Amino acid sequence: MPLPQQKRKMLGEMLIAEGLITREQLERALAEQKLHGGRIGAIFRSLGFVTEDDIIKVLGKQMGIQPVALSSIIIDPDVVKILPETLARRHQVIPLFKKDKTLTLAMVDPLNVFAIDDLRGATGLTIQPVVSSESDVMKAIDRFYSGTATMEEAAKEADVQGYGVMPDDQVIDLQRIADDTPMIKLVNTVITQAVREGASDIHIEPDAEVLRIRYRVDGILREVMTPPRNLQAGVVSRVKIMADLDIAEKRMPQDGRIEMKVGEKDVDIRLSTLPTLYGEKLVMRLLDKSSALLSLEDLGFSAETFGLFDKMVRRPYGLILVTGPTGSGKTTTLYAALNRIASVERNVVTIEDPVEYQLKYTNQVQVNLKTGLTFASGLRSILRQDPDVIMVGEIRDTETASIAIQAALTGHLVLSTLHTNDAAGAVARLVDMGAEPFLVASSLMGVVAQRLVRKVCSRCKGPFMPTPDLIQSLGLDKFMSGRKEIGLVKGAGCPQCRNTGYAGRIGIYELLPIDEAIRNLIVTRSSSGAIRNQAARSGFAGLRFQGLAAAFKGVTTLEEVLRVTQEVEV
Repeated sequence: MPLPQQKRKMLGEMLIAEGLITREQLERALAEQKLHGGRIGAIFRSLGFVTEDDIIKVLGKQMGIQPVALSSIIIDPDVVKILPETLARRHQVIPLFKKDKTLTLAMVDPLNVFAIDDLRGATGLTIQPVVSSESDVMKAIDRFYSGTATMEEAAKEADVQGYGVMPDDQVIDLQRIADDTPMIKLVNTVITQAVREGASDIHIEPDAEVLRIRYRVDGILREVMTPPRNLQAGVVSRVKIMADLDIAEKRMPQDGRIEMKVGEKDVDIRLSTLPTLYGEKLVMRLLDKSSALLSLEDLGFSAETFGLFDKMVRRPYGLILVTGPTGSGKTTTLYAALNRIASVERNVVTIEDPVEYQLKYTNQVQVNLKTGLTFASGLRSILRQDPDVIMVGEIRDTETASIAIQAALTGHLVLSTLHTNDAAGAVARLVDMGAEPFLVASSLMGVVAQRLVRKVCSRCKGPFMPTPDLIQSLGLDKFMSGRKEIGLVKGAGCPQCRNTGYAGRIGIYELLPIDEAIRNLIVTRSSSGAIRNQAARSGFAGLRFQGLAAAFKGVTTLEEVLRVTQEVEV
């Protein structure tokens, strides 16, 4: 549909105002349109007066219409279904995302008011246009309207192409396969579905017969599909291209990063490749940057532990450590603590790898090994920036540990993470790194150890009575004595929780305050067990105790507590 005369002149006048065309060129283009029809923007391009990028920039500058590169957005197939294919092709538009009653569309010609009226009537939604290139929009239409974008169908569509196993030196063929529409659709659908299901990681791993794709949801891996093995080369190459990695290098591990938009969500993807017996395995760590940052109150601390930890993070100086295995939520705890104390009056600086969330009133520094910016070198520079509070993403080596301890002793509040099984083990870990025990004793204020447990699904949970043998073997007599209602629950399994009985996760925490008695033990290089026993005499409650307390409140199950704490306290 040609643009109305007013709109045609509007685009032409904007291009003249920007000095991109002359008045004579506008008149010539209008004469061509009158004679042959077509969109005025396409006519300007066909005559060689402007490029597609010129028009997009002008619309963005003069009309405030946001330009969008569709290659940086993963489009939700469910949103695409809102608009019939005939209308999408007629008006050269592709739906991007829907919020409430507003549908955001990428349009080749966002000034076409007739098209916008037509689309508004067809969808019953308010139309919010953004501008994108014709080639990007038409590629997206071909990709998303060629069939429903379920993973199985996308995999079948890719398999129909008959991709064979590529020899190692056929890089050009790998590039071609990775750029094919079915392969793009398959990879995009795998990522989109993972984000929709709340997965934290995607595992793509080859075995002898199939390509196995698994999601980690609520800390548990589950298989979602097994497409044919011959799709491996294309899938791996496509993901590598998205992360700007070398698709020809298959013998060495590589690390990369992908920033995508899945619907309205900004997703940061950390990619790791690993050569295995049957080919390269990919793991993608998904971080939803648009998700709300949790507060300390929402993390799952018991009332007593929360009160102690809140006092610690408000102190003016000292070292606070958060420990636990990878994926136990340590960084989330540190962010929640910083978010609680950061203010205009404090200079808060972090050194992280990676920066996962953007915090207000906080100066965040990203580790960059290529430029020599490590935790240790970054921490030295931070100390010259007059900081009040410092957050070190992780203490990995002797140098970083030494600088962090010195910073805590010289009037700074330092927060960091450490990989140990429990809170008492953090002391031994610092000493093993080479830190002097008397400096650790003087600087360390407290250590938090944590785990994430799955919450019982609220839709299908019901009461659960453990057997007497289980009660006795777990030492649950003190919990059970005098209780008329024990509060234990278990999920039966329902579609809402994918028949797992669990939905979501929450933290359990043990907090070890460093008092005078424990400082004396640290100075004398006492064992972790001795430190733990001393803490227990002062009322210290370990991870298993905290987990069992959560189970008796109906938050999680006994089995889940045993799963995450059995290596800590047996």
